[in-house]
Amino acid sequence: MRSTIRTTSITGRHRGRALVCAATATVLTACSGAAGGPGDTGVAAPAPAADAELTLTVYSKFSAREYDVVTGAMEGLREKYPNIRVEHEGNQDDDKLAASIRGGNPPDVAISFFTENLGAWCENGSFQDLGPYIERDQIDLNVIPEAVRNYTEFRGRRCAMPMLADVYGFYYNTEQFADAGITVPPKTTSELLSHAKKLTKFNPDGSIAVAGFLPSMPFYNNQAQIWAPSFGATWLDEQGRSNLAASPEWKELFRFQKSLVDYYGHEKLEQFKAGLGDEFSADHGFHRGKIAMMFDGEYRTAFLDEQAPDLKYATVPPPVADSRPDRYGGAFTTGTIVAIPKGAPNPGASWELVKHLSLDTETLVELANGLKNVPSTVPALEDPRLEVDEHFQPFLDMFSGGKLMANPTTSIGDAHLKAVNDFAERWQAGAEPDLEAGLRAVDAQINDELEHGPGGN
Repeated sequence: MRSTIRTTSITGRHRGRALVCAATATVLTACSGAAGGPGDTGVAAPAPAADAELTLTVYSKFSAREYDVVTGAMEGLREKYPNIRVEHEGNQDDDKLAASIRGGNPPDVAISFFTENLGAWCENGSFQDLGPYIERDQIDLNVIPEAVRNYTEFRGRRCAMPMLADVYGFYYNTEQFADAGITVPPKTTSELLSHAKKLTKFNPDGSIAVAGFLPSMPFYNNQAQIWAPSFGATWLDEQGRSNLAASPEWKELFRFQKSLVDYYGHEKLEQFKAGLGDEFSADHGFHRGKIAMMFDGEYRTAFLDEQAPDLKYATVPPPVADSRPDRYGGAFTTGTIVAIPKGAPNPGASWELVKHLSLDTETLVELANGLKNVPSTVPALEDPRLEVDEHFQPFLDMFSGGKLMANPTTSIGDAHLKAVNDFAERWQAGAEPDLEAGLRAVDAQINDELEHGPGGN
């Protein structure tokens, strides 16, 4: 499964890589000196003629089994355009993509796991405006849920389309629940704290043997952006500025998280974390029964099927703040995006492949079944060919429940996410004793970056 969250100081594959500042800086300058192309005019380029033999080059970060799934889905375009070949180059990250655009040799289609970079891609022109194509082909974007539409556009400019989505729910070990006498998963944060205490086991020396819930941020998918929907916490105010210090939701989030950290003890948690496996390995703490409850995306179901087939678990929506019962059933969402880079050689044909990967129901179902991600249109979500079991169904319910929240699309990539997760590390360690003052400093840092770019340059 792929994962599109980029973490700041921890492990990961796809969604968990530490490319943060370097990738953002590269993206922000991607179009400096870039060559133009036939589709950079603001006018939709025509579809390829039936007798025009051409090859579309696609960059993506997919690899191994996932690469084969995505390549097979791309080949479906030949049913409509047998004269178009697709050359899929996997293991290409956003740095490589930015360099190709800057050098005037971009692929025809770009697939990125990092929605955080979209604002920069749009603002500097690295990704072409798809509005003329959507208008010409009379595309109804309402088939895409609102939260997904939001994270694939920037300031009203649509320069990408979604290609599957991720929804972050709550996993729990049913055998450990039964052993602890717990019959229902937590729906509120107070229940989460109570369950965590009942499920936690300590070694004779006081160290943690099993964590009912691991609150350390950022670690695995314990990240600010994953927690935020449970508290209704938003990133920017109506003026587009960071205003965390004035947000009761962010304060409640961090105070609750700190109460969990204090229950275990920060040093014990650090020691416990050091003994856990990588997020995408078979030694993941949940796989090994070392963690009883956790946040994670729908793609984790496939990892568990492959790496821990005997583990008994269930999935539900994440627990929510006691003050926000209305948020239950909601979740954080993000996903893969597909776009036409600046200077793409065959933009008209590129758009046909973008449409194929983002709007064709059969293709989306094929991709969702192969990658175990959520299809990003309503028709694909409702298609009977979509493979669903009791572990996957809750994610589909959350996706269609109208309570999804996504990260804001900004021109500074994921700098705001990094700033808040960095603060969370200091806060849980006791290095930020004044919550409001600490959040004011984070606001100042983010707002400076929003005004001047990452680093305040």
